[in-house]
Amino acid sequence: MADRESCCSTQLIDGDGVFNVSGVENFMKEVKLAECGLSYAVVSIMGPQSSGKSTLLNNLFGTNFREMDAFKGRSQTTKGIWMARCNGIEPCTLVMDLEGTDGRERGEDDTAFEKQSALFALAVSDIVLINMWCHDIGREQAANKPLLKTVFQVMMRLFSPRKTTLLFVIRDKTRTPLENLEPVLREDIQKIWDSVPKPQAHKETPLSEFFNVEVVALSSYEEKEEQFREQVASLRQRFHHSIAPGGLAGDRRGVVPASGFSFSCQEIWKVIKENKDLDLPAHKVMVATVRCEEITDEKYASFSANEDWCQLEEAVQSGPVPGFGRKLSSLLGTCLSEYDAEAAFFDEGVRTAKQKQLQEKLFQLVHPAFQSALGHIRSGTLDKFKVVFDKALNGGEGFSEAARKCSEFCMVQFDEACADIVIEQANWDTSKVREKLLRDIDAHIAAVRATKISELTSLYEEKVKQALCGPVEALLDGANSETWSSIRNLLRRETLSAVSGFSAALIGFDMDEETRQKMLKSLEDYARGLVEGKAKEEVGRVLIRMKDRFTMLFSHDADSMPRVWTGKEDIRSITKTARSASLKLLSVMAAIRLDDDDTDTIEKVLAVALVEPSPSSNGTRSMTVVDPLASSSWEEVSSSKTLITPVQCKSLWRQFRTETEYTVSQAIAAQEASKRNNNWLPPPWAIAAMVILGFNEFMTLLRNPLYLGVIFVGYLLIKALWVQLDISGEFRNGALPAIISLSTKFVPTIMNLMKKLAEEGQNHAANNPQRTPSKNSNGDSHAVSSSASSNLTALDNGTEYEGPVKDE
Repeated sequence: MADRESCCSTQLIDGDGVFNVSGVENFMKEVKLAECGLSYAVVSIMGPQSSGKSTLLNNLFGTNFREMDAFKGRSQTTKGIWMARCNGIEPCTLVMDLEGTDGRERGEDDTAFEKQSALFALAVSDIVLINMWCHDIGREQAANKPLLKTVFQVMMRLFSPRKTTLLFVIRDKTRTPLENLEPVLREDIQKIWDSVPKPQAHKETPLSEFFNVEVVALSSYEEKEEQFREQVASLRQRFHHSIAPGGLAGDRRGVVPASGFSFSCQEIWKVIKENKDLDLPAHKVMVATVRCEEITDEKYASFSANEDWCQLEEAVQSGPVPGFGRKLSSLLGTCLSEYDAEAAFFDEGVRTAKQKQLQEKLFQLVHPAFQSALGHIRSGTLDKFKVVFDKALNGGEGFSEAARKCSEFCMVQFDEACADIVIEQANWDTSKVREKLLRDIDAHIAAVRATKISELTSLYEEKVKQALCGPVEALLDGANSETWSSIRNLLRRETLSAVSGFSAALIGFDMDEETRQKMLKSLEDYARGLVEGKAKEEVGRVLIRMKDRFTMLFSHDADSMPRVWTGKEDIRSITKTARSASLKLLSVMAAIRLDDDDTDTIEKVLAVALVEPSPSSNGTRSMTVVDPLASSSWEEVSSSKTLITPVQCKSLWRQFRTETEYTVSQAIAAQEASKRNNNWLPPPWAIAAMVILGFNEFMTLLRNPLYLGVIFVGYLLIKALWVQLDISGEFRNGALPAIISLSTKFVPTIMNLMKKLAEEGQNHAANNPQRTPSKNSNGDSHAVSSSASSNLTALDNGTEYEGPVKDE
């Protein structure tokens, strides 16, 4: 009973001709039909109603089809088409129980459904059992004749019929031996085949081309049940390995793979219901197309949801993944292998086409990840190149050699990394990314090369600048006849040194000779431009420098000491010399003379026009004489080398003369004042008048020397007050403030002096107690005078006077 329940009996098509899609799908899942591939067989049974078809199938294959209850009368038992799985038969064998023909229940519609079910059975079955009564054999109008005609007629609607085995099962065999029944049956079959109208293409086609005819006879199930079961058991053995060569269906063709069986049956029944002819090869292609598409979608969805793929895809977004190509190739290979395994038995052309579609879809899915991995390799290689290239350059290696070695090294690593991400199933070209990497490396090399050359150029330009600017400025500041000659020699020497070093440094950059010469020429031009620029810069300060030079020569002697105008100096000669030197500076700054063949008469023209006496001073100058400075250019000097035009020189000289006249006039005034200060004696007449008028006073002083002492003491007091009050310092701030300040300090200063004198007197008396006032009066007077003088001198020096040391 358990075996019968495992046959999973299912109604495939109901009595109204409706295909049970869900039931068939469940049936396929329960019997795991999709796993069988081509290793399965389909057996169907036809026959008159109530001829024992279901009973035969149940006993032959262990199915559980519903059987007729003979005690309730003979009526229709099976409606539509039922399907079940055979128990204990290999390979997997499906059995279809068709509704019986010639039934009274359908009436006039019987023939329509009869033909539809017969055509369906021929289209899907490998073996068709035709159940017929033994006593109908040989009869012209027996029930088997309409059935056979139906089978052969509908067979013609199969454009390319499959090879089907017709197994005639003779029921309730009589005593007539099978050897006698079989020829009669085969003859009847042949007659029916010959009488059936055929397409032009199959007019002469023999029956054996489309059918394998087998005959078997069974005893009566009701009268000889034991014998019936034995014969059925023997027949059952013929269904084992029925599709193997030599089996009942060993030469079948056009088999639909098991996974497409449900869809194939559904489409065939749909075409039959629409009363269309069946083109089995086209149907086979259609089934293969639909089923392979389903498998393709399943495998694509399975791959998309694969955890390993999702992790790999996520990982490659953030960085390189070791073994990326191997891992992805394994996942793709597994997916495509699974597809091949499930689609192996479908039409080869369709299978191959769908495999390519699946492959393309998978490639489209994984290609972004592949590009990401390739991008990581490219960017990583580029970054590594930058590091090793900088390291090589910092190590002192030549630029071109370092660029070549580092580039080759990194490209080898790139190729190795690309080999690690290559996907076996995809022949993706990495040459474009490789070319882009090469372009990026070349661009980086070019950028670094430009930077290095720029740095090198800036370095040598800075060296030239340091070597030229200061010395050129100093030479122009001390302008003389040899200034431009010295500047030319300096420029030539420093330029040659810089160009030599620059040329040696450029050798490592592997540049062509023309470019190298252009860069060297550019450095030379830069050096010359520096000198010219410095000269133009100094031109703006030429007037200041002329005045400085004039002041230096006019106000200082040959030993660079400041001149003191005592009245003996020849100011005219000094002025002329200083102005000539300033004019020399102006002539030097008037034009640039950096070429050896640069000659000019600027200095002579300026000397004649500005320094030498003008003929007009004698009143003899002709009105037709042309001013040599009334021009905007110098003779023999190009405009590009001109710094100060003749007109500008004239204007500068006029301004220079104006601004230095004051210095000359001040010197003349100082000289005259010095002469006056040095003549301190009064005129002779004044001296004679003083002698005559002051004779009496002089004689008075000679007669009384005491007056001289008083005058001397008064002189000392006045000098002491002058020093203590700092009268000369006070009057520096103005007369009125000096008078006010002196008035406030006069009385305290007098008191301080008197106090000092009193203290000095007391100290002197204490140190000489035995001296008598009357003795040596002249000596005492002399001592007092000396003490007062010392005291006043001490006050004059701003220090306190201390008495003589005891026991002097």
